[in-house]
Amino acid sequence: MAVEQFFSAQFLVEKIGSEQGKELGRKASEIKEMIEDAIRDQNGFMGSSVKAMDEFLNAALLMKEKTKKGAGSTPGPLTVPPLQSRLGLQMAGESKKWVLLVTAQTPTNIAVIKYWGKRDESLILPINDSISVTLDPAHLCTTTTVSVSPSFDQDRMWLNGKCRRFPFPGGRFQRCLKEIRARASDVEDEKKGIKITKKDWENLHLHISSYNNFPTAAGLASSAAGLACLVFSLAKLMNVKEDLGQLSAIARQGSGSACRSLYGGFVKWIMGKNDDGSDSIAVQLADEKHWDELVIVIAVVSSRQKETSSTSGMRETVETSMLIKHRAKEVVPKRIVEMEEAIKNRDFPSFAHLACADSNQIIGCVEKWNRSEESPQVAYTFDAGPNAVMIARNRKVAALLLQRLLFHFPPNADTDLNSYVIGDKSILQDVGVKDMKDVEALPPPPEIKDNIPAQKYKGDVSYFICTRPGKGPVVLSDESQALLCPKTGMPK
Repeated sequence: MAVEQFFSAQFLVEKIGSEQGKELGRKASEIKEMIEDAIRDQNGFMGSSVKAMDEFLNAALLMKEKTKKGAGSTPGPLTVPPLQSRLGLQMAGESKKWVLLVTAQTPTNIAVIKYWGKRDESLILPINDSISVTLDPAHLCTTTTVSVSPSFDQDRMWLNGKCRRFPFPGGRFQRCLKEIRARASDVEDEKKGIKITKKDWENLHLHISSYNNFPTAAGLASSAAGLACLVFSLAKLMNVKEDLGQLSAIARQGSGSACRSLYGGFVKWIMGKNDDGSDSIAVQLADEKHWDELVIVIAVVSSRQKETSSTSGMRETVETSMLIKHRAKEVVPKRIVEMEEAIKNRDFPSFAHLACADSNQIIGCVEKWNRSEESPQVAYTFDAGPNAVMIARNRKVAALLLQRLLFHFPPNADTDLNSYVIGDKSILQDVGVKDMKDVEALPPPPEIKDNIPAQKYKGDVSYFICTRPGKGPVVLSDESQALLCPKTGMPK
């Protein structure tokens, strides 16, 4: 809005600045002062509406016309040039309503060595390195469509189909947007007759629509996938030249874990040492094909929004816990090195030991099973919510794991099994379960002694997600997959 007013004022200066009349000269000086004030602090005349500024512009042009023709003349109707003309945007034909959009899909990730605390809240700089596994976007992902058009009168955003207040409180979203705009390049679409210069991006409004195919803010790293997808899609829309490592430093400023979602496979977030955060970036340790036999099962205990956000929880922990400081300084560096080696060598026992050691103490059945085997079969961890994440060493073990989970945590009788196990449902065939009758008929796991009654916790788990290590973000070129209409830029 403020930019439109600025260009209206600038246009006025250009049009009346050369007039000899004293009144118009004074008016030009006033507008120049407005522009200087606007550049200095983005306040003052910026508070008035675009409509009011355009009316002001019309009045000034009428005065100019009268000066040309004499005080007694009646000027003809004058039209204020549209915003896109003042911006210098070039369009084919007479169309003023072109829409340029990009749709991208970005995965979420699960940390196996976690960061829990920041040394800088504003830049989101962690107190230790972390390592994560990127999850298959076919099962867990964020899809985001970003669009731009000279016909948009304000920035707007829709999250999971609901219009959200823009900008978001806290400034993180705006920080990411500012960083991307600062790196924007010229964009030209010859088919649509569009040419947008680097400078134009500062003055065009955006429409953004984002959708998670998993619960938002429930501890499944929805903010990581969401902010990573936003940064990635905006970078594609604005032709940003930076590589993924540099983009990860921008995504980090929106959500710390977001930097890790810009890569597939196994990812390390380097804490960095620089005060400006320039060296706090994500790097890929190995792609998703490096250790593709792993199967990940997530027990969603609650899909409701967390009572305590990751940010506030971390802040309180860093301020009050001596143990977390000891962990960051003494424990995590060693675990990071050991986890990198475990991933490199596909050493599951070491991987499981490190992942489990880095989590809180559904886990009873996993521990009991692991103790009954010669080496660990399943690693487990928790993310920022109550949901347990279990990583099986291969598909056969994953089937045995799911069998145990369904035995100990059966759904309520009226539950549809297809909604209780989602993601890669083919694993149900390996378990030998087709419906609720099969679940009820599952035998106790062999590690349970005959004289000890098996405990069941019906209804304690909302559902299970079966997935695997997955790839990083991708652009979806098919416009049918866009969340916004290619013609209007509004939600479909």
